[in-house]
Amino acid sequence: MTTATELPIPEFFDPAKVAQVWRVPYQERAAQARQWAQQYRIPPAREDQQRTILLLIDVQNTFCLPEFELFVQGAVADNQRLCRFIYTHLARISEIIVTLDTHTASQIFHPLFWIDAAGEPPPPLTTITVEDVERGRWQPNPHLLASLGMTNQESLQAYARHYVTQLAAKGKFPLTIWPYHAMLGGIGHALVSAVEEACFFHTVARQQQTRIELKGNHPLTENYSALRPEVTHDPQGHPLGPVNTALIEHLLAGDRLIIAGQAKSHCVAWTVADLLSEIQQRNPQLAQRVYLLEDCMSPVVVPGIVDFSEAANATFAEFAAAGMHRITTSSAPWNL
Repeated sequence: MTTATELPIPEFFDPAKVAQVWRVPYQERAAQARQWAQQYRIPPAREDQQRTILLLIDVQNTFCLPEFELFVQGAVADNQRLCRFIYTHLARISEIIVTLDTHTASQIFHPLFWIDAAGEPPPPLTTITVEDVERGRWQPNPHLLASLGMTNQESLQAYARHYVTQLAAKGKFPLTIWPYHAMLGGIGHALVSAVEEACFFHTVARQQQTRIELKGNHPLTENYSALRPEVTHDPQGHPLGPVNTALIEHLLAGDRLIIAGQAKSHCVAWTVADLLSEIQQRNPQLAQRVYLLEDCMSPVVVPGIVDFSEAANATFAEFAAAGMHRITTSSAPWNL
């Protein structure tokens, strides 16, 4: 079994294509993956004595390609390294789990949800605070009542006030109006083609299906974390979206968990924070099983507007202090 050294990278992998959208030739790649497993004596993942899970958070076109809506500076190079990491450590990675940020137009963080006194929506990157809602600077769009399942504008207004108040009380990011992104059914929602290809190749070579987890599709809450929504209950105490208990249990059942994806300062950070919270409630020693692949993720930086690099580094320092490992593709856990 080839596990002591790194595997070569298949000839079909082209780093220049990581920044492009294209169709994966599944049948051809499947045949190559089967041949690859035979040539390098790669066993089925079920035979692994130590299970290593690779969790990829929101490695989607909407965040990772320069011409798309919320491109994270550095994501193309991150994904070039990520693809190489998957191919060279194919025999060591037991399972790949990918999360997909999944949205529609009328969600609470999109412009359509809000209007000002003139009926105009907020421009992207507007921050909406408790004061903004209480003073009527921004109010929820009454024309969305039916699609949101609400009966009157008063209840929608009460919910909006409750939502921003809960964010502030929990120390979350204030409500940011993002450009329309990760739209369900659109190209932006899809995995980056080169990463999809690497995951498919892994699936066939290791005979272990890539697990796909959708997140963020509830219209009335944000879902930076893959594990739970930002606000969990409405004003009456009814749950808005469930905690993804099944995924948490699965992640913690492995021997190693490697985490990569976008963006380091947002969806990756909040997912890891929620996972760490679960770990600390169960057994703090479990944090030592978690490896943060930092050269396969980047923080949100909008030049001249906002830079979350410092905040991300401070958060990851807290993760390390709790026992998690900060690594790069050249210092994978089996080399530590």
